[in-house]
This record gives sequence, C-alpha cells and structure tokens, in this order.
Amino acid sequence: MDIKDKILEFMREKAYNPMKTEELFKVLKIKDKAQREEFQNILDEMEREGLIYKTKKKKYGVPERMNLIVGILQGHARGFGFVTPDIGNIETDVYISPEDMNGAMNNDKVIVRLSRKRGEGQKIQGEVIRILKRGNKKIVGTFESSRNFGFVVPDDQRVKQDIYIPKSETMDAHTDDKVVVEITEYPVKGRNPEGRVIEILGNKNEIGTDILSIIRKFDLPEEFPPDVLAQTDRIPDQVREEDRKGRKDLTNKKIITIDGEDAKDLDDAVSIEKLESGNYLLGVHIADVSHYVFENSPIDQEALKRGTSVYLVDRVIPMLPPKLSNGICSLNPHVDRLTLSCIMEINSKGQVENYEIFKSIINSKERMTYKDVTKILEEQDAVLLDRYKELIEDFKLMKELAEILRNKRRMARGAIDFNVPEAKIILNEEGRAIEIQKYERTISHKIIEEFMLVCNETIAQHMYWASFPFIYRVHEEPDSEKLKDFNNFIHNFGYHIHIGDEIYPKELQNLLNKIKGTPEESVISHLALRTMKQAKYSANNLGHFGLAATYYTHFTSPIRRYPDLVIHRIISEMLYNKLNQDRIKKLNHKTPEIASQSSIRERVAEEAERETDDLKKAEYMKEHLGEIFDGMISGVTSFGIFVQLENTIEGLVRVSSMDDDYYQYDEVHYQLIGERTKKNYKIGEKVRVEVVGVDIAQGQINFILVEE
Repeated sequence: MDIKDKILEFMREKAYNPMKTEELFKVLKIKDKAQREEFQNILDEMEREGLIYKTKKKKYGVPERMNLIVGILQGHARGFGFVTPDIGNIETDVYISPEDMNGAMNNDKVIVRLSRKRGEGQKIQGEVIRILKRGNKKIVGTFESSRNFGFVVPDDQRVKQDIYIPKSETMDAHTDDKVVVEITEYPVKGRNPEGRVIEILGNKNEIGTDILSIIRKFDLPEEFPPDVLAQTDRIPDQVREEDRKGRKDLTNKKIITIDGEDAKDLDDAVSIEKLESGNYLLGVHIADVSHYVFENSPIDQEALKRGTSVYLVDRVIPMLPPKLSNGICSLNPHVDRLTLSCIMEINSKGQVENYEIFKSIINSKERMTYKDVTKILEEQDAVLLDRYKELIEDFKLMKELAEILRNKRRMARGAIDFNVPEAKIILNEEGRAIEIQKYERTISHKIIEEFMLVCNETIAQHMYWASFPFIYRVHEEPDSEKLKDFNNFIHNFGYHIHIGDEIYPKELQNLLNKIKGTPEESVISHLALRTMKQAKYSANNLGHFGLAATYYTHFTSPIRRYPDLVIHRIISEMLYNKLNQDRIKKLNHKTPEIASQSSIRERVAEEAERETDDLKKAEYMKEHLGEIFDGMISGVTSFGIFVQLENTIEGLVRVSSMDDDYYQYDEVHYQLIGERTKKNYKIGEKVRVEVVGVDIAQGQINFILVEE
C-alpha cells in the first residue's frame, strides 16, 4: 500500500473528522521538516486529483464523506449535464442544472456538491464547485465571421457555448470554414470561452472536411512521430534465423486466415484436425507482435497512447505503423510469420479437455475471405470448391466445431447473443455514401467468432489459475433498477424475466430466443443491450456476464488492440520463466493503468466510428429527401418517435409534425397516445415515413409519418 492509499484509508475511518495540515502532522507523528514538505506535496497532489478535498477552513477530508462526489461531467445540448461518480456511496449519475454548471464543460473532471434528492426514481441533483481537470483543450467547429471578431459553433452539441475568437486569432478563417480552436480562456458564469484558431480544415461543404473534422474532434493521431518511424525502419521485413530460436515450427501445418475482403492487418490464423478419439484439435495462432514491439519503446508508448486501431468508414487509423500492422506482423499467406499459438483439444460437448500455449512460427497456406468460405459451405460454389479442394474438409470440420462451441458450450451455459443490426456503408471514389446495407453475419463469421471466444477463455482461465498479473475483458452484471424498468417494458409484449438476488444471463438469453422472428425482436434486443453495463478491461477477473463466462480476456488481436499486446508480453515472460517477484510487483502496478487507458481509448474509438457512420447515413439520406420508406418504431420519447429503416438508418418523427391530434407521452408503456383519437404509437410498430430533413453535420435525419 503506497502513502496515498494509507492517507485515504485513514481519512475514510468513521472516527476521522476533517483536519488541517498541522493536525495531520501531529496525529501521524511527522516531525522532520523534509518529511513534512514531502507530505504536504502529496496532499496537494491528492487534492488536484480529487482524491481528497480541502475546505475553505483548510481542512482535508475525502469527498464521499463530505457530501461531495468527483467524476467526469457529460454535458447535454440543452445546457444541463450529468456526473458519473468515480467512487463513493452513489451509484447513479448526478444531475447538474445549467445554472449549477459554473463554467464546467463536457468531459471536465469536477467536484460536485450534492444539493438535494428529487422524487423517488428521479436523479440526485448537484452543483459543480470545482473543476479539477479540463476535458477540452481543443474544439472543432464551424467558424462565423463578424466585423471585429469571430466565433466558433462547436460540432459537439454537448459543448453548449460558442467560442469567442479575437480578430487577431482567426488565421483569416472565413464563415462556414471548419476549424480547430485552442481554448485560451475557459468559461465562467455569464462569459463564453475564448480561443484561437490553430487549423483550418476546409469549407464545411467540401468533400473530406466532414471526416477530417471528426478525426480532429476526437484527437485521433493520423501521423506517427519521427522516433516511432525511425524505430519501425529498423525492424526487418522478413523472419530472420535468430527469430526462430525456441519456437515450435508449424510451417508445414495446414493453417489459414479468414478475414474480410478489405482487411490488411491479419492477426489471427486457424487450423483444425479430427483426432482418432473423435475430439477436435483446434489451433488458434496469433501474430506475435510483442516480439517486435518492446515495452516502453517509442512504438510501444505510441501504441498505448492510441490504445486501439480506429476503423472509420473511409479509412483506418492504425495502432501500429503499417510496416508492422500490414507487413511483418500480419499473417499474410505463403510467408513465415512469428506467432503465439494456443492448441486446444475439444470434445463433442465443446469442452476443452487439454490445451497447450507456446511460441511458434507458421506459414499461412491461404488468405481466405468470409465471403468465399460462406460460398463454399452454404452454396457449394463449384469454382471455389475446385480452387480450394485441399481445404474443403477443414472448412466442414470448422463449421461442425463452431456449431458445437456455440450451441453445446456457450448458449448452453446462458450466453446472450444480441441480434442488433449493423450497417455496411458503401462509398464512391469521392467518398460519398452511395449505398447502406445491413451487415450480414454469415457462417464463416461465426466460425472465427467461436474459435476466438474459446481461445480467449482458455488463455484467461490459464492465467487466472497461474496467479500472474493480467488484463481481463470483463462485463459486470446489469444494474437491477435498469433490469426492473426493462422487465416492465417487455411486460407490454407479454414477456417476463425473473430477477432475483442474482441475475442470470440465461434469463435474458431465453427471452431473446422467444422474440426471434417477431416484429418486436429488434427493439427488445436493442433495449436489452442498453440495460447492460459496458464491457471494459480490468486487472481483476470480474467475469463476463454477456458471455456467461467466468474467465475472459482479449488475446487474439494484438495488431489492433493494446491489451492483447500486453497480454502476449506477460504470457511470453511466463513461458520463458521471467516472471520473478520484482517483475510481478511492477506488473501489478502497471496493469490497472493499462486496463483503464485501454478502456478509455476504446470508448473514444467507438464514438468516432459511430459519428462517421451517422454522418454518412445522413449524407446518403440527403439524396432521398421526399422519398417514402417502411420502418419500425425503435424508440419513443416525449418529443417524438424514432423510426429505424430496414437498412439500419434511424430518424426522428417530431411530435410537432404529428398534427392529426395532441399526443401525450406514456413513459410507463413507452408510447405516445392521441388525446382525442386514442391512437397510439409504441416501440415495435411498423410505420411508413417520408424523409423531410437532414442535418449532415449532426448526423440527424427527420421523418414525418405517412398514412397508409
């Protein structure tokens, strides 16, 4: 336990009352002048971090015992916000009214004084009393010019105030230019933030400016620093003789990759055999990125900073330089590549009877695509059957095993399989969206998915029982209040889930099986997903609720996910007996930080990917103004109904456009009811809509209802 933990433990004791520094010196018997200075520095640092709070009378205490909470502020377009507490007795978000923001902005780390609780079931309210750390140093927005100054309207609607730009700081930007602004003065009550333009991205209507704005908004790094590129240049393009030492040679084995047609970073390969016992021998071979990316090297530090590769609709922003991600680390066909292999013997019930983890070298026999493998297995495509005749039996075995792993292992124990449709967005050469399709999950996708899942579980279980520091992929139980609300909602459709002291994923799985093929399937799946907590990375094994797995990790994608790379390092050190006490102590300190950073970067990537998708969907619908589509009500609010089309595009029908009656919102049953006609609109209903408005910049689409 370090000094900060000891101070926190002391201040959290029931007998502790807030004390001044001198009182702390006396109680803790700190007499030496140098020690006192060091102790004061630690207190100052802890105050800056929000771990402790100093009152106006200069007394120190922990926030959670002083009617305070510390957390990140999530702003809203209407000016209010919510703060999610870091620690403390409060598990719900705290509502901050516009009057109580006190200059705080979206993503700021703040201290909030709890002011009052509202009625039962409503949010706790609070007031921002201190801003610990600003979440926005730069803002992307649209420039508007005035005679003596300019101002920028932020793209992020959660940043409510426009940013004032002095005439001397505009970089000669013109009205409607997308710009990046550096904030020079943060807002205070009654005054907007001030800033200076540091980059002009282009006119908001120019092709390419839209995606570039999102890249800048999320501060996604397009270029790699010079020291990273210099180190990358020194990495060989081919496997050298010295790299082969201590590795099992699998180059003669029938090993293949199965990926999307456009994928260039191939980090997983598979092999399969049927044993005389009737068991399956599944090999999962993952690119050994850790052999090339050393801890704390420039490449490693940059990879940690990025956390993950980001897959935008028109480009990939990789975690590792292309020479690694698409070259020496990618398991390209017909070349030797270094791997970390997990070979599992799996019986007819999907149970892993034996396994082995080791360093290896492979030579992929084929670079298969999901599309071709599906055509072979589902359509018996004659051309492909002939071309890949050496592999046909392997594909059949893979399908056989994947179905066992899914049905007899995963689904049998209660794993939840959400059927939430994803979009495939097709762009033309100019980068404009010309087609939106529902993304199909085929048998070949399911094969790779099941193989990676069983491999990740096997690795996690092994490392857990080996008792070494590790990073797990965890998914905690859903919040019981959210589940009760969900249960009330599905009751409208005649469904019910049992909620006891412990929540079992099998309850949700059974529900999802019951709704399969029904009109309400998409909506209930979507709402069930929203009741779930977000999966994250953790140094503690908390289990994975969605997969109904006791042990789970991410081992299979070290080219594009930083936790996987760290996990490979730890496994390699274990295999080479390098995990001594000093190293274990160091890893115990580092793994929680890496898990936290990786979770944060994953959220950023997801948000950026979602925004680019929404933007391109809006761009596509701009070309379909006035057209009529069939859709289904996917959400109901007091201000309107959301309608999702077959191609996954979602738009809003505003209550103000529903002029055949006055509609009241029934929040218990998630429906709008007409006062006079008693006509109701509820989730899951099919409707016809006309596209009447599109805001490309905000990724928003407006519909009106069309009578049958």
